[in-house]
Amino acid sequence: MFKNLNKLQGRATKKTRASKRRAAFFEGQSTEGTHTPVLLQEVLAALEPKDLETFVDATFGGGGYTQALLDACNCFVLAIDRDKETLPRANNVFERYGSRFRFLLSSFGRIKFLLKDVAFQGIVFDFGTSFFQLETAERGFSFQKDGPLDMRMSQEGISAFDVVNTFLQEDLKKIIQTYGEERFSEKISHAIVKERTKNPLRTTLELAQVVRSIVPKSGPLDPATKTFQALRIFVNNELREIEQALMGIGELFLEQQPPILDKITVVTVAFHALEDRIVKNWTRTMEAQALLDGSFQVYKKNAKVRTPSLQEIQDNPRSRSARLRAVVLEKGSEKNPQKSRAPQSPRPQSLRKDS
Repeated sequence: MFKNLNKLQGRATKKTRASKRRAAFFEGQSTEGTHTPVLLQEVLAALEPKDLETFVDATFGGGGYTQALLDACNCFVLAIDRDKETLPRANNVFERYGSRFRFLLSSFGRIKFLLKDVAFQGIVFDFGTSFFQLETAERGFSFQKDGPLDMRMSQEGISAFDVVNTFLQEDLKKIIQTYGEERFSEKISHAIVKERTKNPLRTTLELAQVVRSIVPKSGPLDPATKTFQALRIFVNNELREIEQALMGIGELFLEQQPPILDKITVVTVAFHALEDRIVKNWTRTMEAQALLDGSFQVYKKNAKVRTPSLQEIQDNPRSRSARLRAVVLEKGSEKNPQKSRAPQSPRPQSLRKDS
């Protein structure tokens, strides 16, 4: 099914001084909300930044991880983001930290090419939608704000409007069912097609209203959540990007010539099972490859996945589903004492490569 959806996509062509500095960084931001990096202290603990080391913030977004790393020590950060609206925030960071910071406007799925000549000690991914994307109605990410159906992180390619108003009902059903894990996908897709025959669905609230008329309210989750998640993932090809990025890191670590990477800490913050499953499958694949190769080792920094504290969830409700994993790739065959368990045979990837 994932393979078919990828083809469909092809066809249709984010301590005291440091805290104050971070608060001052987000200039021009509404006082009604702030960008809060999820699991920030856990990310720093996993990366363990030291002077003169280089780190990659693969999802720059609001710049929270980047600034925290630069504040933590005299290190360097290379940040990546495909959203053009991150450029002003990146410029602010450059003005403050100078040559210690570098920014690339690109998709993190191209990491193998972007970092081919870069020696770095750690990389962090936050797979969630950034505060600024959600809070800007014109970007069309939020079902709580009235804006055009867009959802494009790069602001290029097909939009959510194109998908909702032109795709066949069966294709809409597959997208919502696969990427949203929504059990009402058939009824939702039918209602969308019925509604668009009268008038195109142009705004986020129009689509949300259609979905809410089908999906019963249950718990704190808005009935439109899973459908909006599915459309966003499809429009931005998010799962494929994650898969390509992780595979690219593994290939850089093993194949880079001349070899300049001896040890990398890979930190991921996922917000739903589809993202987290890709990370787990990649880790198992690398563990099995290390067992067969014998020239490197793979181990987890934490025996258990890290999740937000009750206090963080209270302060930042968007963090409630976050899951942090930290995996270390290290050259050498000596078994690391922190290794939590022996490598397992790789399970089949949840996503397959395009043929």
